[in-house]
Amino acid sequence: MLSILQILLMILGVVKFVMIVHIIMSWLINFQVLNIRQPLVSQIWYGLTRLLEPIYAPIRRLLPAMGGLDLAPLVAFLAIYAIEIVIRNNAHLLI
Repeated sequence: MLSILQILLMILGVVKFVMIVHIIMSWLINFQVLNIRQPLVSQIWYGLTRLLEPIYAPIRRLLPAMGGLDLAPLVAFLAIYAIEIVIRNNAHLLI
């Protein structure tokens, strides 16, 4: 059982890392540090967007329109962090 919990925590860690990369890339694209017309940047950006859209889409449906401000990544990041806390605090019950 401990192995399953560790694998789950590892997957959540990878998802958090991908989300952080996506958030930083969005900032760099919006401030025109990165150009979306470059093939490598475009492939990475659209790949990360496709990976994270299933996580962000349900959150975006629940959140009210914020006038161009997307809070879905923040809510998803906090939810993943909360899931990690619950798993770590209750791991001793499952072992």
